[in-house]
Amino acid sequence: MTDVVLPCRDEAAALPALLARMPAGYRPIVVDNGSTDGSAAVARAHGAEVISVAEPGYGAAVHAGVLAADPDDGVICVMDADGSFDPARLPALAVPVRTGAVQLCTGRRRPATRAAWPPHARAANAALAWRLRRTTGLPVHDIGPVRAVRRDDLLALGLRDRRFGYPLELLIAAGRAGWRVVEVDVDYHPRAAGTRSKVTGTVLGTLRAVRDMSVVLAR
Repeated sequence: MTDVVLPCRDEAAALPALLARMPAGYRPIVVDNGSTDGSAAVARAHGAEVISVAEPGYGAAVHAGVLAADPDDGVICVMDADGSFDPARLPALAVPVRTGAVQLCTGRRRPATRAAWPPHARAANAALAWRLRRTTGLPVHDIGPVRAVRRDDLLALGLRDRRFGYPLELLIAAGRAGWRVVEVDVDYHPRAAGTRSKVTGTVLGTLRAVRDMSVVLAR
């Protein structure tokens, strides 16, 4: 059983369809990070394990989910809970890690529609990925919000960021540790109706994420 960590804040509208598409052998762990729309109850009603995290921030939610994952299986996936990714793609990320071909597999977003990835967010991601390639030499083009990795390997990195800088810190730490990292194309769809992105939904949200990630790059 592969655990799938789903950081979640006010994603009640997206969860039913997302959890229904979870492939066999993949167990969803919804990490509720201060939702006010009943996300936790919706997740439980649709068969997910739910944990709550009081500390705000994407990194705080992911870290709590990683700690809650089954240590015996080893491989975990992390995916946004907003319905923008198809869980059917999770095995494509998890299998290379499980077989030992790579230590980290990340998703490279391929927008299904122009509306899926606003230009300001796409440009910010491209700039950060370029800086990352220059800094670490990793062949990545996306600060991937969906990924697969071995739980023990991830915890051994000792990541500290608990906000939007977490995915970037992971990639920097993986590069410094000499990990084998590969990207897999994943379709990127518009968020489920009734939800709103904390990052790409507004220019301000994107700027906040860039700020957090820039702090990580400066370390």
